[in-house]
Amino acid sequence: MKVGFSLFVKQKLLYISGMETERNMDVKAWAQQVIKPAEIEKYLINGKDFIDEESIFGYLEKYTRPDKFRVRDILKKSLEIKLLSPEETAVLLNVEDPDMLEEMREAALQVKKKVYDNRIVFFAPLYCSNLCVNGCVYCGFRSDNCAEKRHVLSMEEIRRETESVIDEGHKRLIAVYGEHPLSDADYIADSMAAIYATKRTTPSGNGYNNIRRININAAPMSIENLRKLWRAGIGTYQVFQETYHPGRYAELHPANTVKGNFRWRLYAMHRAMDAGIDDVAIGALFGLYDWRFEVMGLVHHAHDLERQFGIGPHTISFPRMQPALGSFLSQNSPYIVKDDAFRRLVTVLRLAVPYTGLIVTARERAELRREIMTYGCTQTDASSKIGIGAYSQKKVQEENPDKVQFMLGDERSLDEVVRELAGDGFITSFCTAGYRCGRTGDKIMNLLEKGVEGKFCKLNAVLTFREYLNDYATEATRRVGEQLIQKELEEIEQMPFFTENKLLPAFRNYYQRIASGERDLYM
Repeated sequence: MKVGFSLFVKQKLLYISGMETERNMDVKAWAQQVIKPAEIEKYLINGKDFIDEESIFGYLEKYTRPDKFRVRDILKKSLEIKLLSPEETAVLLNVEDPDMLEEMREAALQVKKKVYDNRIVFFAPLYCSNLCVNGCVYCGFRSDNCAEKRHVLSMEEIRRETESVIDEGHKRLIAVYGEHPLSDADYIADSMAAIYATKRTTPSGNGYNNIRRININAAPMSIENLRKLWRAGIGTYQVFQETYHPGRYAELHPANTVKGNFRWRLYAMHRAMDAGIDDVAIGALFGLYDWRFEVMGLVHHAHDLERQFGIGPHTISFPRMQPALGSFLSQNSPYIVKDDAFRRLVTVLRLAVPYTGLIVTARERAELRREIMTYGCTQTDASSKIGIGAYSQKKVQEENPDKVQFMLGDERSLDEVVRELAGDGFITSFCTAGYRCGRTGDKIMNLLEKGVEGKFCKLNAVLTFREYLNDYATEATRRVGEQLIQKELEEIEQMPFFTENKLLPAFRNYYQRIASGERDLYM
C-alpha cells in the first residue's frame, strides 16, 4: 500500500524527552512501513474478515418482528452470563415493544448486578499528543485541519499533567495518542514510565497517591511494538474500529493514510493478544453508520477474539460522535444516534456481552450518564480534560477549543460525580488489585462469568473508596460516602462467600489500616 503525506513530509519537529532534541522526520517513509500485511493475513478465515456484511444485514432483516417468547429465552441465556450469538443480538436489536424493552432493561440490570454488583470504576483521560498523520473527516486532530494547534507533551509536561490528575483523587488513567512517528511505541513506553513514576502526597497527609494502572488508546501497532507496551506495564490496550462497515469506513478514512487500511485496524486487538497483552478494549464511534450494524460489529468482534484466543474484550466503548473543530460531518452526519436509540444499544450490549465492562464517558450529559450506569455501564470518567496540557494549565475546555478533539457533555468534578453516585447507592471503585494479582485475561473472564471476581472487587472497591473519602472528598461527599460505606461493610459481613473463604479477617485488618493512614492495600 502506497502512502503519501505531503503536509508532513520532511517537516522539522521538536521532540522533548528530558532534554531538547531536534530531528528531521520523514513522515511519508515512516507511514509506508507501519502496516505489516503478514500481521493481517494470519487472522483471516479463508481469506475473509469476521465482519460479514451480508450476514449482519440478513439477521437484522430476518427478525424485524421478534417473538416475545424468543426474546425471553435470549434474556435467560444472558442472565446465565453467556455470550449471545450475532443472531440472538439481532433479535434484541429489533425489539420495539415498550413492555419488552422494559423487560430487557430489567434483565440488563440483573446481569450488571450479578457480574459487577454496584461498583462504578473511575478513570481519567490524559491526552499526550495531537499530531496525527491520518485524515479522518470527523476528527479535530486530522492532519489537514490547519486550525488545530499541534503539540507532543514532553516527559516533564506528562509528569505535570499526571500530578494534576492524581490531585483529583484518580488512581488510573487512559493515555491517548495521535498516530505519528513522534508518538510511536517508544514515546508511549517512555510516557508510561513517567506516569508510573509520578507520586503525590495526599491532601490529608496520609502517604502518597499515584497512578496504579495505565490504559492506552493509541493507533494499531505491529506485534513487535505492542510487546514494547507490554514490557512497559500497559493495562488495557484500546483501539476503536470507528465503524465496522467496510464501505462507510473507506468513505471516512482517506486511502492514502495508515488508517485507511480497514483490516490493519480490525485486527489490532488480535495482534495485541499475540504480543502478550491480556486485556484489550474495542469500540465504535456511533454516528458514523447505522447503530444496529455497529452493535452487530462489536458482537462479531467479541466472538472472533473468543474463537482465536479464548477470551473476549475486557471493555467495550460506544461514544457518540460530538462536534469537533473544523469537522462538518461531526455535526451533520445522517447517522446521528438519538437518546432513545443510545439507551437501547447500551441495553443490548450489556445483554449480548454480559461479562465485559461497558464504558460511558463525559462525552454524554450528566443525566443520561446517571441513567445508563444504573443498568448498563460499569466504568466512567470525571474531572476530564481533553486538551493537550489542559490539566496542569487548569484550563476548561471552552477556553482552549483549539486543542480538543471533541466537545464534552459533562464537565463536573470527580468529587461531584462520586457524591451523586453514592447517593444513588453506587460505590466508586479505584481498584486495580485484580491486575496486580494476575487476575487478567482469560483468568478474570472465568472469574467474572462465575460471579467470583465481583466479590473480590467489592472488597477492594470499599478499600479504595475509604482512601478517597479520607484523602480527597469534600465534606458533603464524605457524609454521603460514609453512609454508603457502612452499608457495604454490613453486606460484606453477611455474605457467606467471604466467611467460607476466610477473607473477612484480612479485609477487616486492611480496612482499619487504611482508615489509620496506610495506602494501597488490596485483596
